[in-house]
Amino acid sequence: MADHLQLDPSAPVQFVINGAAGSKDADAMRQIIESTLQAEGRRGELHFCSPDAITDVARDAVQRALATRTAVVSVGGDGTLNAVTQVIHAAGCPLGVVPLGTFNYFARTHGIPEDPAEAVRQLLRAAPMPVQVAGINDRVFLVNASLGLYPDLLEDREAFKQRFGRKRWIALVAACATLLRARRCLYLHIEMGGRVRDVQTLALFVGNNRLQLQQFGAEPPDTLAGTPGHGTLAALMLRPVGLLSLLRLLFSGAQARLGKADALDSFEFDHLVVKPRRSTSRRWMKVAFDGEVTKMRAPLDLRVLEQPLYLLKPQRNDGVTSPDPGTMADTRATQ
Repeated sequence: MADHLQLDPSAPVQFVINGAAGSKDADAMRQIIESTLQAEGRRGELHFCSPDAITDVARDAVQRALATRTAVVSVGGDGTLNAVTQVIHAAGCPLGVVPLGTFNYFARTHGIPEDPAEAVRQLLRAAPMPVQVAGINDRVFLVNASLGLYPDLLEDREAFKQRFGRKRWIALVAACATLLRARRCLYLHIEMGGRVRDVQTLALFVGNNRLQLQQFGAEPPDTLAGTPGHGTLAALMLRPVGLLSLLRLLFSGAQARLGKADALDSFEFDHLVVKPRRSTSRRWMKVAFDGEVTKMRAPLDLRVLEQPLYLLKPQRNDGVTSPDPGTMADTRATQ
């Protein structure tokens, strides 16, 4: 194992925590982390920050971690994890996760508990393991990236959550609201290997997480070696349909039968280039990745990244780290 992956248990683990110090939630999280560290005989440095300061705080935490041979731990939801991952992946520093989001697909896929105290306890006993990450232009994503309808859905979901609370059923209500006004089609030029496609779609969704695809029954046919998240990515394209068909699709997803819908086209890939087909003046496209919505300059380059993310994963009772099935299918992750 590389030197930077040989962790020193005496060094203080670096925690990057989304939340202002002194708030009720921050105080509760501080107590959970500090009491767990004390019980495990370990040390940690807790860095509380606002959402717009996460990148800078994570960069400083990574430098401290690399200098002392320890790990950086992301404490928060998808936005926090994504911001920390942008910094930590480039540096090759080990990452721990304490999930506080709504769905936590990444954490659940890798066996990380959703209970904060148990998540901290397990990561203190875990070993860094390579896991697949994907890229869209110069950004890294862990779970998914998308164009069209899905970014609109995320924006509506966040607005509903701020108004009504962060409950999972709120996401369903927000999805219905998005579908009620879904009208805009994307005209895309897609290049994949030696193949070229011109498509018209309401949404292009790229998945790097098999659990999320399975939950909606949307795994693509196995056409390449590996599976989404373990060697390949999954692309789902929604053909233009009316409101009634969209509502049926929403119901199919809730019933884990989305892959059976006639309006959905799915396939696997490891490298895809996407650009707008109709208007050459449209250089920027609205993109969502891991729950964050932004604009990116076309063309969009989506691929499985050669450099893995080194994740602190739970160990089995016998003390041997248990990798995900198929993790080593992508041999690039071990290079």
